[in-house]
Amino acid sequence: MQLSPLEIIRRDSLQKLRELGINPYPAEEFKTTATIQEITSGFDAFEGKEVILAGRMMSRRIMGKASFAELKDASGRMQLYVNRDEISSEEDPTMYNTVFKKLLDIGDIIGVRGEVFKTKVGEISVNIKELTVLSKSLRPLPVVKTDADGKVHDAFSDNEQRYRRRYVDLIVNDHVKETFIKRTKITNSMRNFFNDRGYLEVETPILQPIPGGAAARPFITHHNALDMPLYLRIANELYLKRLIVGGFDAVYEFSKDFRNEGMDRTHNPEFTVMELYVAYKDYNWMMDMTEELLEKIAVDTNGTSEVQIGENNVSFKAPYPRVPILEAIKIHTGYDVAGLEETELRVICRKIGIEVDETMGIGKMIDELFGEKCEHLYIQPTFITDYPKEMSPLTKEHRTNPALTERFELMVNGKELANAYSELNDPIDQRERFEDQLKLTEKGDDEAMFIDQDFIRALEYGMPPTSGIGIGIDRLVMFMTNNSSIQDVLFFPQMKPEKKAPSVELNEDEKIVLKILETTSPILLNELKTQSGLSNKKWDKTLKGLTKHNLAKVNNTDEGLFVEIV
Repeated sequence: MQLSPLEIIRRDSLQKLRELGINPYPAEEFKTTATIQEITSGFDAFEGKEVILAGRMMSRRIMGKASFAELKDASGRMQLYVNRDEISSEEDPTMYNTVFKKLLDIGDIIGVRGEVFKTKVGEISVNIKELTVLSKSLRPLPVVKTDADGKVHDAFSDNEQRYRRRYVDLIVNDHVKETFIKRTKITNSMRNFFNDRGYLEVETPILQPIPGGAAARPFITHHNALDMPLYLRIANELYLKRLIVGGFDAVYEFSKDFRNEGMDRTHNPEFTVMELYVAYKDYNWMMDMTEELLEKIAVDTNGTSEVQIGENNVSFKAPYPRVPILEAIKIHTGYDVAGLEETELRVICRKIGIEVDETMGIGKMIDELFGEKCEHLYIQPTFITDYPKEMSPLTKEHRTNPALTERFELMVNGKELANAYSELNDPIDQRERFEDQLKLTEKGDDEAMFIDQDFIRALEYGMPPTSGIGIGIDRLVMFMTNNSSIQDVLFFPQMKPEKKAPSVELNEDEKIVLKILETTSPILLNELKTQSGLSNKKWDKTLKGLTKHNLAKVNNTDEGLFVEIV
Protein backbone atom coordinates (compact mmCIF):
# COMPACT_ATOMS: atom_id res chain seq x y z
CA MET A 1 0.00 0.00 0.00
CA GLN A 2 1.37 3.40 -1.01
CA LEU A 3 1.17 6.03 1.72
CA SER A 4 1.33 9.80 1.48
CA PRO A 5 3.94 11.66 3.57
CA LEU A 6 1.32 12.80 6.06
CA GLU A 7 -0.03 9.27 6.39
CA ILE A 8 3.48 8.03 7.17
CA ILE A 9 3.89 10.71 9.86
CA ARG A 10 0.60 9.71 11.48
CA ARG A 11 1.55 6.05 11.49
CA ASP A 12 4.77 7.02 13.26
CA SER A 13 2.68 8.84 15.89
CA LEU A 14 0.45 5.78 16.20
CA GLN A 15 3.44 3.59 16.96
CA LYS A 16 4.80 6.08 19.52
CA LEU A 17 1.44 6.11 21.30
CA ARG A 18 1.61 2.35 21.61
CA GLU A 19 5.18 2.55 22.89
CA LEU A 20 3.89 4.86 25.64
CA GLY A 21 1.38 2.18 26.63
CA ILE A 22 -1.59 4.09 25.19
CA ASN A 23 -4.09 2.00 23.21
CA PRO A 24 -5.11 4.23 20.28
CA TYR A 25 -8.24 2.12 19.66
CA PRO A 26 -9.62 1.11 23.09
CA ALA A 27 -12.47 -1.41 23.22
CA GLU A 28 -14.25 -0.32 26.40
CA GLU A 29 -17.31 1.93 26.43
CA PHE A 30 -16.62 5.64 26.89
CA LYS A 31 -19.56 7.07 28.79
CA THR A 32 -20.40 10.71 28.09
CA THR A 33 -22.57 12.89 30.32
CA ALA A 34 -23.60 15.60 27.87
CA THR A 35 -23.49 16.77 24.28
CA ILE A 36 -21.93 20.01 23.09
CA GLN A 37 -25.30 21.37 21.99
CA GLU A 38 -26.78 20.71 25.44
CA ILE A 39 -23.96 22.68 27.06
CA THR A 40 -23.97 25.62 24.66
CA SER A 41 -27.76 25.99 24.71
CA GLY A 42 -28.08 25.49 28.47
CA PHE A 43 -24.86 27.03 29.79
CA ASP A 44 -26.35 28.26 33.07
CA ALA A 45 -27.19 24.69 34.09
CA PHE A 46 -23.68 23.45 33.25
CA GLU A 47 -21.47 26.33 34.42
CA GLY A 48 -18.90 25.10 36.92
CA LYS A 49 -20.08 21.51 36.54
CA GLU A 50 -17.96 18.57 35.44
CA VAL A 51 -18.84 17.02 32.08
CA ILE A 52 -17.52 14.14 30.00
CA LEU A 53 -17.52 14.67 26.25
CA ALA A 54 -16.30 12.74 23.22
CA GLY A 55 -15.71 13.86 19.67
CA ARG A 56 -13.22 14.74 16.98
CA MET A 57 -10.44 17.31 17.48
CA MET A 58 -10.90 19.84 14.67
CA SER A 59 -8.22 22.41 15.51
CA ARG A 60 -5.46 23.11 18.02
CA ARG A 61 -3.58 26.25 19.12
CA ILE A 62 -0.49 25.39 21.16
CA MET A 63 0.78 28.13 23.47
CA GLY A 64 3.40 26.85 25.90
CA LYS A 65 1.96 25.30 29.03
CA ALA A 66 -1.63 26.01 27.99
CA SER A 67 -3.36 25.39 24.68
CA PHE A 68 -6.77 25.51 23.05
CA ALA A 69 -8.45 22.92 20.86
CA GLU A 70 -11.84 22.58 19.19
CA LEU A 71 -13.93 19.47 19.77
CA LYS A 72 -16.74 18.45 17.43
CA ASP A 73 -19.42 15.92 18.30
CA ALA A 74 -22.66 15.02 16.48
CA SER A 75 -24.41 18.08 17.94
CA GLY A 76 -21.88 20.89 17.43
CA ARG A 77 -18.45 22.35 18.24
CA MET A 78 -16.87 23.64 21.43
CA GLN A 79 -13.57 25.07 22.60
CA LEU A 80 -11.37 23.06 24.95
CA TYR A 81 -8.83 24.65 27.29
CA VAL A 82 -5.88 22.29 27.84
CA ASN A 83 -3.43 23.09 30.63
CA ARG A 84 -0.28 21.02 31.12
CA ASP A 85 -0.65 20.90 34.88
CA GLU A 86 -4.27 19.70 34.65
CA ILE A 87 -3.87 16.71 32.30
CA SER A 88 -0.34 15.83 33.42
CA SER A 89 2.15 16.92 36.08
CA GLU A 90 5.41 18.83 36.17
CA GLU A 91 7.17 15.58 37.14
CA ASP A 92 5.62 13.65 34.22
CA PRO A 93 4.36 16.03 31.52
CA THR A 94 4.07 13.23 28.92
CA MET A 95 0.32 13.53 28.34
CA TYR A 96 0.61 17.21 27.51
CA ASN A 97 4.10 17.70 26.07
CA THR A 98 4.23 14.47 24.07
CA VAL A 99 0.74 13.09 23.53
CA PHE A 100 -1.34 16.26 23.12
CA LYS A 101 1.29 18.51 21.52
CA LYS A 102 3.12 16.00 19.30
CA LEU A 103 1.27 12.71 18.82
CA LEU A 104 -2.32 13.87 18.50
CA ASP A 105 -3.45 15.23 15.13
CA ILE A 106 -6.38 17.14 13.71
CA GLY A 107 -9.12 14.57 13.15
CA ASP A 108 -8.26 12.32 16.09
CA ILE A 109 -11.21 11.21 18.21
CA ILE A 110 -10.76 11.91 21.91
CA GLY A 111 -12.69 11.80 25.16
CA VAL A 112 -12.35 14.57 27.74
CA ARG A 113 -13.42 15.19 31.30
CA GLY A 114 -13.47 18.76 32.54
CA GLU A 115 -15.29 21.75 33.96
CA VAL A 116 -17.54 24.06 31.95
CA PHE A 117 -16.65 27.74 32.07
CA LYS A 118 -16.70 30.90 29.99
CA THR A 119 -13.51 32.62 28.81
CA LYS A 120 -12.82 36.33 29.30
CA VAL A 121 -14.12 36.98 25.79
CA GLY A 122 -17.32 35.07 26.56
CA GLU A 123 -16.68 31.78 24.74
CA ILE A 124 -18.19 28.70 26.36
CA SER A 125 -15.37 26.20 26.96
CA VAL A 126 -14.34 23.15 28.96
CA ASN A 127 -11.25 23.20 31.18
CA ILE A 128 -9.84 19.72 30.59
CA LYS A 129 -8.82 17.59 33.60
CA GLU A 130 -8.41 14.29 31.77
CA LEU A 131 -7.86 13.35 28.14
CA THR A 132 -8.40 9.89 26.57
CA VAL A 133 -7.36 8.81 23.08
CA LEU A 134 -10.34 6.99 21.52
CA SER A 135 -9.32 6.64 17.86
CA LYS A 136 -6.16 7.72 16.08
CA SER A 137 -6.83 9.20 12.64
CA LEU A 138 -4.35 7.97 10.03
CA ARG A 139 -5.41 10.29 7.21
CA PRO A 140 -5.33 14.10 7.45
CA LEU A 141 -8.56 16.04 7.12
CA PRO A 142 -8.81 18.97 4.72
CA VAL A 143 -7.84 22.11 6.64
CA VAL A 144 -10.87 24.39 6.26
CA LYS A 145 -10.54 27.82 7.86
CA THR A 146 -12.96 30.67 8.52
CA ASP A 147 -11.50 34.15 9.00
CA ALA A 148 -12.75 36.94 11.26
CA ASP A 149 -15.12 38.15 8.52
CA GLY A 150 -16.71 34.73 8.19
CA LYS A 151 -15.02 33.98 4.86
CA VAL A 152 -14.14 30.31 4.33
CA HIS A 153 -10.68 29.43 3.02
CA ASP A 154 -9.45 26.11 1.59
CA ALA A 155 -12.97 24.68 1.66
CA PHE A 156 -13.44 21.00 0.87
CA SER A 157 -15.59 21.89 -2.12
CA ASP A 158 -14.44 19.72 -5.03
CA ASN A 159 -17.66 17.86 -5.79
CA GLU A 160 -16.03 14.66 -7.02
CA GLN A 161 -14.00 14.33 -3.82
CA ARG A 162 -16.99 15.30 -1.68
CA TYR A 163 -19.16 12.57 -3.20
CA ARG A 164 -16.41 9.92 -3.12
CA ARG A 165 -15.44 10.71 0.47
CA ARG A 166 -18.80 11.67 1.93
CA TYR A 167 -17.51 10.78 5.41
CA VAL A 168 -14.93 13.59 5.09
CA ASP A 169 -17.54 15.93 3.59
CA LEU A 170 -19.78 15.37 6.63
CA ILE A 171 -16.90 16.01 9.04
CA VAL A 172 -15.69 19.32 7.59
CA ASN A 173 -18.84 20.77 5.97
CA ASP A 174 -21.50 21.21 8.65
CA HIS A 175 -24.21 22.28 6.16
CA VAL A 176 -23.99 18.88 4.42
CA LYS A 177 -25.06 17.11 7.59
CA GLU A 178 -28.05 19.45 7.86
CA THR A 179 -29.20 18.34 4.40
CA PHE A 180 -29.36 14.71 5.47
CA ILE A 181 -31.01 15.54 8.78
CA LYS A 182 -33.71 17.30 6.76
CA ARG A 183 -34.00 14.27 4.50
CA THR A 184 -34.98 12.18 7.51
CA LYS A 185 -37.42 14.89 8.64
CA ILE A 186 -39.07 14.74 5.20
CA THR A 187 -39.54 10.96 5.21
CA ASN A 188 -40.69 11.01 8.85
CA SER A 189 -43.23 13.73 8.03
CA MET A 190 -44.55 11.66 5.13
CA ARG A 191 -44.72 8.47 7.23
CA ASN A 192 -46.58 10.28 10.02
CA PHE A 193 -49.06 11.70 7.51
CA PHE A 194 -49.86 8.21 6.17
CA ASN A 195 -49.75 6.40 9.50
CA ASP A 196 -52.16 8.91 11.05
CA ARG A 197 -54.63 7.88 8.33
CA GLY A 198 -54.17 4.19 9.03
CA TYR A 199 -52.21 3.41 5.85
CA LEU A 200 -49.92 0.38 6.02
CA GLU A 201 -46.21 0.56 5.20
CA VAL A 202 -45.10 -2.60 3.36
CA GLU A 203 -42.09 -4.13 1.61
CA THR A 204 -42.09 -5.68 -1.86
CA PRO A 205 -39.39 -7.54 -3.85
CA ILE A 206 -36.33 -5.77 -5.24
CA LEU A 207 -35.36 -8.77 -7.36
CA GLN A 208 -38.16 -9.32 -9.85
CA PRO A 209 -38.73 -11.84 -12.67
CA ILE A 210 -40.32 -9.09 -14.79
CA PRO A 211 -39.33 -5.40 -14.50
CA GLY A 212 -42.83 -3.90 -14.47
CA GLY A 213 -44.55 -0.74 -13.36
CA ALA A 214 -42.63 1.79 -15.46
CA ALA A 215 -41.08 2.40 -18.86
CA ALA A 216 -37.34 2.15 -18.20
CA ARG A 217 -34.25 0.07 -18.98
CA PRO A 218 -33.57 -2.39 -16.12
CA PHE A 219 -30.45 -3.85 -14.56
CA ILE A 220 -30.25 -7.60 -15.21
CA THR A 221 -28.72 -10.24 -12.94
CA HIS A 222 -28.81 -14.04 -12.73
CA HIS A 223 -30.02 -16.35 -9.98
CA ASN A 224 -27.65 -19.33 -9.97
CA ALA A 225 -29.77 -21.75 -7.91
CA LEU A 226 -32.88 -21.18 -10.03
CA ASP A 227 -30.86 -20.69 -13.23
CA MET A 228 -33.01 -17.75 -14.31
CA PRO A 229 -32.56 -14.05 -15.08
CA LEU A 230 -33.82 -11.53 -12.55
CA TYR A 231 -34.16 -7.76 -12.72
CA LEU A 232 -33.56 -5.05 -10.14
CA ARG A 233 -36.92 -3.36 -9.82
CA ILE A 234 -37.61 -0.25 -11.83
CA ALA A 235 -40.83 0.33 -9.86
CA ASN A 236 -42.87 -1.39 -7.14
CA GLU A 237 -46.27 -0.41 -8.52
CA LEU A 238 -47.53 -3.80 -9.69
CA TYR A 239 -46.72 -5.52 -6.38
CA LEU A 240 -48.47 -2.83 -4.34
CA LYS A 241 -51.57 -3.16 -6.52
CA ARG A 242 -51.50 -6.92 -5.94
CA LEU A 243 -51.83 -6.07 -2.23
CA ILE A 244 -54.89 -3.92 -2.98
CA VAL A 245 -56.35 -6.94 -4.79
CA GLY A 246 -55.54 -8.97 -1.65
CA GLY A 247 -57.74 -6.76 0.52
CA PHE A 248 -55.59 -3.94 1.91
CA ASP A 249 -57.31 -0.57 1.52
CA ALA A 250 -54.16 1.58 1.58
CA VAL A 251 -50.50 0.57 1.30
CA TYR A 252 -47.31 2.55 0.81
CA GLU A 253 -43.60 1.82 0.45
CA PHE A 254 -40.36 3.77 0.40
CA SER A 255 -38.81 1.90 -2.49
CA LYS A 256 -35.22 1.68 -3.71
CA ASP A 257 -35.56 1.51 -7.51
CA PHE A 258 -32.88 0.99 -10.15
CA ARG A 259 -32.76 2.11 -13.78
CA ASN A 260 -29.89 1.33 -16.13
CA GLU A 261 -29.96 4.72 -17.81
CA GLY A 262 -27.99 7.96 -17.94
CA MET A 263 -26.56 9.86 -14.97
CA ASP A 264 -26.75 13.62 -14.56
CA ARG A 265 -27.44 16.27 -11.92
CA THR A 266 -31.01 15.04 -11.43
CA HIS A 267 -30.70 11.29 -12.11
CA ASN A 268 -28.87 8.50 -10.29
CA PRO A 269 -29.18 4.83 -11.31
CA GLU A 270 -30.30 3.99 -7.75
CA PHE A 271 -32.99 6.25 -6.32
CA THR A 272 -35.80 6.35 -3.77
CA VAL A 273 -39.50 6.62 -4.56
CA MET A 274 -42.48 6.59 -2.22
CA GLU A 275 -45.47 4.87 -3.80
CA LEU A 276 -48.96 4.94 -2.24
CA TYR A 277 -52.14 3.12 -3.33
CA VAL A 278 -55.55 3.81 -1.79
CA ALA A 279 -58.67 1.84 -2.68
CA TYR A 280 -61.96 3.51 -3.63
CA LYS A 281 -60.24 6.80 -4.55
CA ASP A 282 -59.52 8.56 -7.87
CA TYR A 283 -56.93 10.99 -9.19
CA ASN A 284 -58.97 14.04 -8.15
CA TRP A 285 -58.87 12.84 -4.54
CA MET A 286 -55.16 12.14 -4.93
CA MET A 287 -54.48 15.73 -6.08
CA ASP A 288 -56.21 17.06 -2.96
CA MET A 289 -54.25 14.66 -0.75
CA THR A 290 -50.93 15.53 -2.42
CA GLU A 291 -51.44 19.26 -1.82
CA GLU A 292 -52.10 18.61 1.86
CA LEU A 293 -49.11 16.24 2.16
CA LEU A 294 -46.54 18.54 0.53
CA GLU A 295 -47.67 21.60 2.47
CA LYS A 296 -47.22 19.61 5.69
CA ILE A 297 -43.77 18.36 4.66
CA ALA A 298 -42.59 21.89 3.82
CA VAL A 299 -43.74 23.22 7.19
CA ASP A 300 -42.34 20.24 9.14
CA THR A 301 -38.97 20.55 7.37
CA ASN A 302 -38.46 24.31 7.07
CA GLY A 303 -41.09 25.86 9.32
CA THR A 304 -42.92 27.43 6.35
CA SER A 305 -44.73 26.46 3.16
CA GLU A 306 -42.50 28.92 1.26
CA VAL A 307 -39.31 27.27 -0.02
CA GLN A 308 -36.36 28.83 -1.83
CA ILE A 309 -35.28 26.67 -4.78
CA GLY A 310 -32.37 28.26 -6.62
CA GLU A 311 -33.52 31.72 -7.69
CA ASN A 312 -37.20 30.85 -7.27
CA ASN A 313 -39.42 31.24 -4.25
CA VAL A 314 -41.82 28.30 -4.43
CA SER A 315 -45.00 28.08 -2.37
CA PHE A 316 -46.30 24.64 -1.38
CA LYS A 317 -49.43 26.23 0.07
CA ALA A 318 -52.53 24.51 -1.34
CA PRO A 319 -54.30 24.59 -3.76
CA TYR A 320 -52.21 24.08 -6.93
CA PRO A 321 -53.29 24.86 -10.52
CA ARG A 322 -54.50 21.94 -12.68
CA VAL A 323 -53.65 22.08 -16.40
CA PRO A 324 -54.39 19.31 -18.97
CA ILE A 325 -51.19 18.29 -20.80
CA LEU A 326 -52.58 18.87 -24.30
CA GLU A 327 -53.75 22.33 -23.21
CA ALA A 328 -50.26 23.07 -21.85
CA ILE A 329 -48.69 22.07 -25.19
CA LYS A 330 -51.19 24.25 -27.06
CA ILE A 331 -50.48 27.23 -24.80
CA HIS A 332 -46.69 27.01 -25.09
CA THR A 333 -46.24 25.83 -28.71
CA GLY A 334 -49.33 27.13 -30.46
CA TYR A 335 -50.15 23.62 -31.76
CA ASP A 336 -53.25 21.62 -30.90
CA VAL A 337 -52.01 18.02 -31.01
CA ALA A 338 -55.18 16.40 -29.68
CA GLY A 339 -56.31 13.50 -31.86
CA LEU A 340 -53.39 13.69 -34.33
CA GLU A 341 -52.09 10.57 -36.03
CA GLU A 342 -48.52 9.43 -35.44
CA THR A 343 -47.23 10.80 -38.79
CA GLU A 344 -48.92 14.19 -38.26
CA LEU A 345 -47.46 14.50 -34.78
CA ARG A 346 -43.99 13.59 -36.05
CA VAL A 347 -44.17 16.43 -38.59
CA ILE A 348 -45.09 18.98 -35.90
CA CYS A 349 -42.31 17.76 -33.60
CA ARG A 350 -39.71 18.21 -36.32
CA LYS A 351 -41.15 21.60 -37.29
CA ILE A 352 -40.56 22.99 -33.78
CA GLY A 353 -37.15 21.38 -33.33
CA ILE A 354 -37.98 18.19 -31.42
CA GLU A 355 -35.79 15.25 -32.41
CA VAL A 356 -37.95 12.19 -33.15
CA ASP A 357 -37.45 8.89 -34.96
CA GLU A 358 -39.58 6.09 -36.36
CA THR A 359 -39.41 4.01 -33.16
CA MET A 360 -41.31 6.68 -31.20
CA GLY A 361 -45.06 6.33 -30.83
CA ILE A 362 -47.61 9.05 -30.07
CA GLY A 363 -47.07 8.82 -26.32
CA LYS A 364 -43.31 9.23 -26.47
CA MET A 365 -43.54 12.16 -28.90
CA ILE A 366 -46.05 14.00 -26.68
CA ASP A 367 -43.77 13.33 -23.75
CA GLU A 368 -40.87 14.90 -25.70
CA LEU A 369 -43.02 17.88 -26.73
CA PHE A 370 -44.06 18.65 -23.17
CA GLY A 371 -40.60 17.97 -21.77
CA GLU A 372 -38.81 20.24 -24.25
CA LYS A 373 -41.30 23.09 -24.63
CA CYS A 374 -43.43 23.23 -21.49
CA GLU A 375 -42.08 21.46 -18.42
CA HIS A 376 -39.43 24.03 -17.45
CA LEU A 377 -42.05 26.82 -17.39
CA TYR A 378 -43.98 25.42 -14.42
CA ILE A 379 -42.12 26.79 -11.41
CA GLN A 380 -44.92 26.86 -8.84
CA PRO A 381 -46.48 23.46 -8.02
CA THR A 382 -48.84 22.59 -10.90
CA PHE A 383 -50.76 19.41 -11.69
CA ILE A 384 -50.42 18.49 -15.38
CA THR A 385 -53.40 16.23 -16.04
CA ASP A 386 -55.24 13.99 -18.50
CA TYR A 387 -52.45 12.33 -20.45
CA PRO A 388 -53.11 10.52 -23.76
CA LYS A 389 -53.72 6.78 -23.42
CA GLU A 390 -50.53 5.96 -25.37
CA MET A 391 -48.44 7.55 -22.59
CA SER A 392 -50.13 5.73 -19.71
CA PRO A 393 -50.45 1.93 -20.07
CA LEU A 394 -51.36 1.43 -16.39
CA THR A 395 -53.91 4.25 -16.11
CA LYS A 396 -57.71 4.17 -16.21
CA GLU A 397 -59.38 5.63 -19.27
CA HIS A 398 -60.71 9.15 -18.73
CA ARG A 399 -64.36 9.14 -17.70
CA THR A 400 -65.37 11.72 -20.36
CA ASN A 401 -62.73 11.28 -23.13
CA PRO A 402 -61.69 7.74 -24.14
CA ALA A 403 -58.52 9.04 -25.86
CA LEU A 404 -57.18 10.31 -22.52
CA THR A 405 -56.40 8.83 -19.11
CA GLU A 406 -56.97 9.93 -15.54
CA ARG A 407 -53.36 10.73 -14.76
CA PHE A 408 -51.45 13.69 -13.40
CA GLU A 409 -47.83 14.66 -12.96
CA LEU A 410 -46.93 17.31 -10.40
CA MET A 411 -44.45 19.86 -11.74
CA VAL A 412 -42.34 21.91 -9.32
CA ASN A 413 -39.53 24.27 -10.31
CA GLY A 414 -39.70 22.99 -13.88
CA LYS A 415 -39.29 19.31 -12.90
CA GLU A 416 -41.60 16.34 -12.32
CA LEU A 417 -42.00 15.57 -8.62
CA ALA A 418 -44.90 13.11 -8.61
CA ASN A 419 -46.85 10.86 -10.97
CA ALA A 420 -50.34 9.57 -10.14
CA TYR A 421 -53.30 7.74 -11.70
CA SER A 422 -56.78 6.55 -11.30
CA GLU A 423 -55.47 3.01 -11.59
CA LEU A 424 -56.55 0.76 -14.45
CA ASN A 425 -58.43 -2.18 -12.96
CA ASP A 426 -60.01 -3.65 -16.10
CA PRO A 427 -57.92 -6.80 -16.79
CA ILE A 428 -58.96 -7.02 -20.46
CA ASP A 429 -58.05 -3.38 -21.10
CA GLN A 430 -54.80 -3.88 -19.18
CA ARG A 431 -53.80 -6.85 -21.37
CA GLU A 432 -54.46 -4.79 -24.51
CA ARG A 433 -52.33 -1.91 -23.16
CA PHE A 434 -49.47 -4.32 -22.40
CA GLU A 435 -49.74 -5.75 -25.92
CA ASP A 436 -49.50 -2.23 -27.36
CA GLN A 437 -46.30 -1.79 -25.33
CA LEU A 438 -44.99 -5.04 -26.80
CA LYS A 439 -45.46 -3.58 -30.30
CA LEU A 440 -43.32 -0.61 -29.27
CA THR A 441 -40.61 -3.03 -28.11
CA GLU A 442 -40.71 -4.70 -31.52
CA LYS A 443 -40.21 -1.27 -33.12
CA GLY A 444 -37.01 -0.81 -31.08
CA ASP A 445 -38.20 1.02 -27.94
CA ASP A 446 -36.05 -0.57 -25.22
CA GLU A 447 -37.95 1.29 -22.48
CA ALA A 448 -41.41 -0.09 -23.32
CA MET A 449 -43.12 -2.16 -20.59
CA PHE A 450 -42.99 -5.94 -20.33
CA ILE A 451 -46.20 -7.98 -20.15
CA ASP A 452 -46.71 -9.19 -16.57
CA GLN A 453 -49.07 -12.15 -16.88
CA ASP A 454 -49.31 -12.67 -13.11
CA PHE A 455 -50.37 -9.06 -12.58
CA ILE A 456 -53.14 -9.49 -15.17
CA ARG A 457 -54.17 -12.68 -13.35
CA ALA A 458 -54.37 -10.70 -10.11
CA LEU A 459 -56.59 -8.08 -11.77
CA GLU A 460 -58.87 -10.85 -13.00
CA TYR A 461 -59.69 -11.64 -9.36
CA GLY A 462 -60.91 -8.04 -9.09
CA MET A 463 -59.18 -4.84 -7.88
CA PRO A 464 -61.36 -2.09 -6.40
CA PRO A 465 -61.23 1.41 -7.92
CA THR A 466 -57.88 2.70 -6.73
CA SER A 467 -55.69 5.77 -6.98
CA GLY A 468 -51.91 5.54 -6.76
CA ILE A 469 -49.04 7.98 -6.66
CA GLY A 470 -45.26 7.88 -6.84
CA ILE A 471 -43.22 10.73 -5.36
CA GLY A 472 -39.50 11.02 -6.05
CA ILE A 473 -37.95 11.32 -2.59
CA ASP A 474 -34.52 12.41 -3.84
CA ARG A 475 -36.00 15.24 -5.89
CA LEU A 476 -38.31 16.25 -3.06
CA VAL A 477 -35.29 16.50 -0.76
CA MET A 478 -33.47 18.57 -3.41
CA PHE A 479 -36.39 21.02 -3.42
CA MET A 480 -36.82 21.19 0.35
CA THR A 481 -33.07 21.71 0.97
CA ASN A 482 -32.36 23.97 -2.04
CA ASN A 483 -29.85 21.62 -3.66
CA SER A 484 -29.56 21.57 -7.45
CA SER A 485 -27.80 18.19 -7.75
CA ILE A 486 -29.16 14.78 -6.74
CA GLN A 487 -25.62 13.83 -5.64
CA ASP A 488 -25.94 16.40 -2.83
CA VAL A 489 -28.93 14.60 -1.28
CA LEU A 490 -27.59 11.03 -1.58
CA PHE A 491 -25.05 9.90 1.00
CA PHE A 492 -23.14 7.81 -1.54
CA PRO A 493 -24.05 8.60 -5.17
CA GLN A 494 -22.82 6.36 -7.96
CA MET A 495 -19.36 7.40 -9.23
CA LYS A 496 -16.92 6.35 -11.92
CA PRO A 497 -13.93 4.26 -10.75
CA GLU A 498 -11.38 6.37 -8.89
CA LYS A 499 -7.90 6.95 -10.27
CA LYS A 500 -5.04 6.30 -7.83
CA ALA A 501 -2.80 9.23 -6.93
CA PRO A 502 1.00 8.75 -7.11
CA SER A 503 2.87 8.46 -3.80
CA VAL A 504 5.73 10.68 -2.62
CA GLU A 505 8.60 9.70 -0.32
CA LEU A 506 9.77 12.37 2.13
CA ASN A 507 12.94 12.69 4.17
CA GLU A 508 12.86 13.29 7.94
CA ASP A 509 13.23 17.08 7.62
CA GLU A 510 10.31 17.29 5.20
CA LYS A 511 8.19 15.21 7.55
CA ILE A 512 8.92 17.61 10.44
CA VAL A 513 7.90 20.69 8.45
CA LEU A 514 4.80 19.00 7.03
CA LYS A 515 3.74 17.99 10.54
CA ILE A 516 3.93 21.64 11.66
CA LEU A 517 1.96 22.77 8.60
CA GLU A 518 -0.76 20.24 9.28
CA THR A 519 -1.35 21.91 12.64
CA THR A 520 -0.81 25.55 11.59
CA SER A 521 -1.39 26.62 8.01
CA PRO A 522 -0.82 29.21 6.68
CA ILE A 523 2.13 30.22 8.86
CA LEU A 524 4.77 32.94 8.51
CA LEU A 525 7.79 31.51 6.70
CA ASN A 526 10.26 32.66 9.36
CA GLU A 527 8.12 31.27 12.16
CA LEU A 528 7.87 27.91 10.38
CA LYS A 529 11.64 27.86 9.92
CA THR A 530 12.17 28.61 13.62
CA GLN A 531 9.76 25.88 14.72
CA SER A 532 11.44 23.35 12.44
CA GLY A 533 14.87 23.96 14.01
CA LEU A 534 16.58 23.36 10.65
CA SER A 535 19.80 25.01 9.52
CA ASN A 536 19.64 27.46 6.62
CA LYS A 537 20.92 24.85 4.16
CA LYS A 538 18.55 22.15 5.32
CA TRP A 539 15.65 24.61 5.46
CA ASP A 540 16.11 25.71 1.85
CA LYS A 541 16.37 22.11 0.64
CA THR A 542 13.32 21.04 2.67
CA LEU A 543 11.07 23.87 1.49
CA LYS A 544 12.07 23.30 -2.15
CA GLY A 545 11.27 19.59 -1.77
CA LEU A 546 7.80 20.23 -0.34
CA THR A 547 6.90 22.78 -3.01
CA LYS A 548 8.27 20.52 -5.77
CA HIS A 549 6.02 17.68 -4.61
CA ASN A 550 3.10 20.13 -4.45
CA LEU A 551 2.64 19.52 -0.72
CA ALA A 552 3.22 23.12 0.33
CA LYS A 553 3.26 26.54 -1.29
CA VAL A 554 4.68 29.97 -0.44
CA ASN A 555 2.48 33.06 -0.74
CA ASN A 556 3.81 36.63 -0.81
CA THR A 557 1.25 38.85 0.96
CA ASP A 558 1.20 42.38 2.35
CA GLU A 559 1.83 40.87 5.78
CA GLY A 560 4.87 38.89 4.65
CA LEU A 561 5.80 35.48 3.25
CA PHE A 562 3.46 32.70 4.34
CA VAL A 563 3.73 28.94 3.82
CA GLU A 564 0.59 26.82 3.62
CA ILE A 565 -0.21 23.17 3.09
CA VAL A 566 -1.66 22.25 -0.30
